[in-house]
Amino acid sequence: MKALTSIITPILGLLPARQSSPQPQAQAQVQPPSSCPDYSSYAKTRHAPFSSGRHALSYQRPSPSCRTFNSSTIESFITNMSSVISDPDLYRLFQNTYPNTLDTAIKWHGVAAHASNNSAEEEEEELTFIITGDINAMWLRDSANQLASYLPFLRPSSSRDSLASLYRGVINLQARYLLTSPFCNSFQPPAESGIPPATNSAAESDTVYPGYDAAKVFECKYELDSLASFLQISAQYHAATNDTSFFGKFQWLDAVQVVLDTAEAMMTPTYGPEGQVLDSPYTFTRMTTRTTETLANDGLGSPVARDTGLIRSAFRPSDDSTIFQFLVSSNMMFAKYAGDVASIIHAVASQPGQGAKVPPAGLGDELTTLSTSLRQAITKHAIFPIPTLNGTGREIVEQIYAYEVDGFGSHSLMDDANLPSLLSAPLFGYLSSSDPVYQNTRARILGNNTNPYMMRGPVINAVGGPHAGPGMGWPMGSIVRILTSELDTEEKTEEVWRVLRELVGSTDGLGLMHESVNSWDGTKWTREWFSWANGLFGQMIWDLWQRKPEVLGRSYQ
Repeated sequence: MKALTSIITPILGLLPARQSSPQPQAQAQVQPPSSCPDYSSYAKTRHAPFSSGRHALSYQRPSPSCRTFNSSTIESFITNMSSVISDPDLYRLFQNTYPNTLDTAIKWHGVAAHASNNSAEEEEEELTFIITGDINAMWLRDSANQLASYLPFLRPSSSRDSLASLYRGVINLQARYLLTSPFCNSFQPPAESGIPPATNSAAESDTVYPGYDAAKVFECKYELDSLASFLQISAQYHAATNDTSFFGKFQWLDAVQVVLDTAEAMMTPTYGPEGQVLDSPYTFTRMTTRTTETLANDGLGSPVARDTGLIRSAFRPSDDSTIFQFLVSSNMMFAKYAGDVASIIHAVASQPGQGAKVPPAGLGDELTTLSTSLRQAITKHAIFPIPTLNGTGREIVEQIYAYEVDGFGSHSLMDDANLPSLLSAPLFGYLSSSDPVYQNTRARILGNNTNPYMMRGPVINAVGGPHAGPGMGWPMGSIVRILTSELDTEEKTEEVWRVLRELVGSTDGLGLMHESVNSWDGTKWTREWFSWANGLFGQMIWDLWQRKPEVLGRSYQ
């Protein structure tokens, strides 16, 4: 892979190597004028000018004054990519999607109001409230991934108008949320924003233990990937900026300790050594007609075995309940980022600054140990032999990863489009895309009649999931398929071209990534405004530019 600066500098001429005295990158706009249109309504309709390709895709960006955050660096990159992307419809799709989080989802960016008398701290603790799109709440998972799209442009900066400030604000706010309700997945605006809490009618009948304050929490589905997402965005910010001092401030260390404590609590099995039913740290029930919206066994979920070394997850990253609570991809993600955050803990401990907090004794080592033991547990409990036919029609046995397991031997062989997924394991760095077990697993995930949620049809061929149901392929699944493709043969490059062509042609002319699309009827889709999927599409274009730029020079008509 080419060095980052050697790729960017020729086309932009504005991204120097990281410096110790960074310059501000962007101009923040906290509150767009009230005259700006509601973007959820705006995204449902087509707007001129239309792209000149056969899909005539709509222009979907708000006017500059209506954007929630304006970055000159991102704007320059988008403009200059027009000389790289030849197809007018593909360029319009990139032009609309890549800045979508900055354009529409930075609902509030400010500072914390502390009860202490430390005026310096009151000014310093940045907070960023990012909505998922058409739902006015902040998910831990979504917000971490929404900013991940801009990682190539993240530079150290103390400016409140920088991408770095947005990152720090999300990390600080996620830390607050985790200290408030560590089992919950999505949250209300911070009090400092002045934004009223959103109503979640679906949660009105929920019975959740531990309880939570609905003025602070939007929904309380325990998802292991939510905890891992806090570790993810922390690790990514530190890797890009080397800003170790930030992690010794405010509540970050306390939040990491809570993440570790919560994960370890959720290793509690269903039964004790003598067969007694153990108290679960978390239970959830909801009055609903959808089985994926509640947990079996009066809120306990399906039983899990003792001594597996795996962490339970009551819900998937799709917000659907797990069938078997050891969700493998979420355990993979937690293992990866627990190890990364352990390194930050050790760095904070070795670089004490004035007024910096001291990490709890042993915290870094505990994270390292858990990261290692999780990898061992995944290898032991989540890999299964599957009989299959080779190219000559002879039966062979392959090893693949299960999607979920219970430690008793029961397992689910499938994948879901939402991240973390098994398909995305190389994307978040758990393993290499060339790993043989991953390659076997990938072939089944994307195969014909080998994954119950691989949707096929003339419009889009993509992994979906029970959240939108059979027949609804998720563009996110296709994007991850491209991001994890090796591109080392002509056949694989042609596969990427075909998948990308489907994405260009499946927006119903609106020029944005939907949550899901009917694989046989492109006029049927869910969610007009899904900021994470939009940013992920732009992230994929960036990745293709690095690895196989000639793909971006082709026609997608």
